[in-house]
Formats: sequence, structure tokens, C-alpha cells
Amino acid sequence: MRVRQLEVFTAVMRAGTVTGAARLLNISQPALSQILIHAEDELGFALFDREKGRLRPTPEARELYPEAERLFAGLEGMRRKTSDLRLGRAGLVRVAASPPPAMALLPQALASFRAQHPDIILRTHVAPIASMVALLRAGDAALALALDDNLPPDIGVERLAATAFCCLLPEDHPRAATASLSFADLLDEAVISYRNLTRPHEELEAAARAQGAGFRPDIEIDSSIAAVGFVQAGLGIAVVDALLPWKQYPGICMTALAGSPRVPLSLLTLKDKALSRAEEILRGHIRTSCADLA
Repeated sequence: MRVRQLEVFTAVMRAGTVTGAARLLNISQPALSQILIHAEDELGFALFDREKGRLRPTPEARELYPEAERLFAGLEGMRRKTSDLRLGRAGLVRVAASPPPAMALLPQALASFRAQHPDIILRTHVAPIASMVALLRAGDAALALALDDNLPPDIGVERLAATAFCCLLPEDHPRAATASLSFADLLDEAVISYRNLTRPHEELEAAARAQGAGFRPDIEIDSSIAAVGFVQAGLGIAVVDALLPWKQYPGICMTALAGSPRVPLSLLTLKDKALSRAEEILRGHIRTSCADLA
């Protein structure tokens, strides 16, 4: 499948219609249809069944689509890189992070890096871990900070430190002045914490089970920063990472979680891809900013 055919196939799979795909690619519908027909002729099998103006993917198309998306993401990354080089941005470093390290650690690392290398452009992404993996694979990030160390085999993982969990309570909560709360203390409380099938939830659930208690959030969140508004509104007690500077938020008290597990803070790269000199330097600054947590 040629590059243009790959673009058309991916666009049609995303949009579901010729009209929508043509709009995505900014080409005419007849031109798109012709490219698609040529692709099917060269492949020797149909990619779509035509039904009342819509295109229904064949089983073969559904099998090809994940690989096509991966290749297309790489192509888009290459286009952005060539654009950066054309605009004179050869000194460009891309880094991604999940919200806790992005707010608590990355600013310090970037500040020290920028003080020494003011002419290098920094491009940052704050994203969940699945998106960070995609950014690394597409070349849109060279480094990423995540609260996990269980990653796909093509992702290099350097464990820098670990962080515990804590409890966030409304400042008028009866237990706001308590030095620490246990999992047993939370059984009669409305709990705000990470959704199921995430690394933090798995760590918390295992720790609670080891202590003879259960752990099932009443309000699930994807990122710890989302808990702030819920706690301020009095919706419950949040169990979140202790990495973020929680004391800066009004209306919230932070207390320790007794018997808290620790979740790893990892620096991610794409295996078998050499870092540039600037990226290596930034990696050193990130390591330094995380040293106090090790």
C-alpha cells in the first residue's frame, strides 16, 4: 500500500464515510474514491463494502487498520520533524509527562536545563500513559515521565524514584486533623480514587487486601489532579499520589495513608533510538530533579 493510499484508508476508517474522509484530507470525494479503488485493485481484495453511501470495513480492513494507524502516526511524526528542521528548530527537545510529575518535577528540570541552554526549544506534552507511549513511538516525544514501570517491550524504562499515596479531605471534615488514615478508616467514607485497571488502583487494592480491608472508589478518576474539585465540593476523601503539591489548593487538607504502597516514577524512552545531545542533557536534569524522591 502506497503512502497516499495509506492516508486515504486511515481517513476512511476514522471517518466512516467518503465525505468525512475527503474533508479530513482536504481532497475531492471522486479523487478519494479513485485512490481507494486503486488500493483495493493492487491489494487484490476489498477493503470496504458499499452500503447506501457508507463504507463498511471488511474483515481484512479491520485486521489491517491497527498497523495502518501505527504507520500513519509515524508518517505524521516525520512530517512534523521535517517542518521543525525547515523552520530552523533543529535544537528542539520534546518531553511528555503524566500530570503529577509534570506539575511537581518537570518544571524544576526544565528551569535548570533552560538556564544552561536558552536557545534550545522545549516542547512539552501532558498526557496519560497510553498517549505518552504513542508520542514516543511517533517521535513526538523523546523522553516521558510516568508513574508506572510496566510498559510494552519497545519502551525503555529507567526507574528514578517512587512515591507513596496520601489522603485529601475537605478542610471541614471531622478527620481533617488526623495524622494518618488507614484503609479500614476509609470503609465508611465516600472514596475518590483511580479507576479500575490502572497501576495506582492495582497497588492500592493489593495494599488494602493485605491489610484485611477492601478498596473500591465511589468516584473514579483518571488523573489525581481531577480529585481537587471533588474534594473541595465535599464529595468524599481522595486517595491519590503524594507527588503533587496538594497544600497549594484551598479548602483541602492532606494526611498520610497508613501502610501506603509506593508507585514507581519512571523515565521512558523508545528502545533502540539514540537520544540527541540535548535530549541526553535534559535526561540528566530530570534525574537530578527526582533525586530527592529516590
